[in-house]
Amino acid sequence: PVPTMSLAEELTKASKSARILTLDIETAPMLVHSWGLWNQNHSINQIVDPGRVLCFAGKWYDEKKVHFFSEHHNTREEMVKAAWTMLDECDILVTYNGPGFDVKHLQREFVLAGMSPPSKFENVDLLKVARGQFKFPSNKLDYVAQALGLGSKLAHEGQGLWTACLAGDDKAWARMRRYNKQDVILTEALYDRMGAWIKSHPHMGLFTHQARSCFRCGGTSLTANGVTRSASTAFASFTCDACGAQSRASTRKHGVTLRGVR
Repeated sequence: PVPTMSLAEELTKASKSARILTLDIETAPMLVHSWGLWNQNHSINQIVDPGRVLCFAGKWYDEKKVHFFSEHHNTREEMVKAAWTMLDECDILVTYNGPGFDVKHLQREFVLAGMSPPSKFENVDLLKVARGQFKFPSNKLDYVAQALGLGSKLAHEGQGLWTACLAGDDKAWARMRRYNKQDVILTEALYDRMGAWIKSHPHMGLFTHQARSCFRCGGTSLTANGVTRSASTAFASFTCDACGAQSRASTRKHGVTLRGVR
């Protein structure tokens, strides 16, 4: 039999057409005047510093290098512009809670800088996949990655790392850089490992121009596995030999003309 490509090989080939970016940011905490530690409700006139993006790491799927930009290693303007450029160039953005955190924080930085939105991209949120498809005891990136044997986040001293970075400590920033880049490496590994489970993944055939291909990785080696049925229609279904994702034909195999009244 002819050997099939691995998922990574298929995605690397497909990424020549689709730019796939894995990204993670780190932010500075908000500083407020507070009258206590428990059950506090702070008003906007108590805000001393609203917080900001401190740094970000990003990796293109078909490259080995993990890029890193920060307000310490670069100027804030350079960091924000680099983030905008990478988002503008990507077709698919891979994140862990990106829509609810990373992307919104970056978009705030863009609008504050007077920048327009980057070009449209599709966001694959692996936190949403973890919550929607599985029942892990914890959906934190570190737990899920370790449970799947992919490694772990970089250990650090906690809040003290952010405090030291805000004070301009070079050694703390070196640890922050390693920490941020490791999160991106873990997220990309999780993207590969969860591959077949990412039901809402943009169809890679739109980028490879292969009409009959796996929606997840763009692979063209597919094995027929019967039919997939909706309430009134049956479609031919297939399994991707590279990543194991399940696909169905876009045209119906057969169907019925009457449906029950509900």
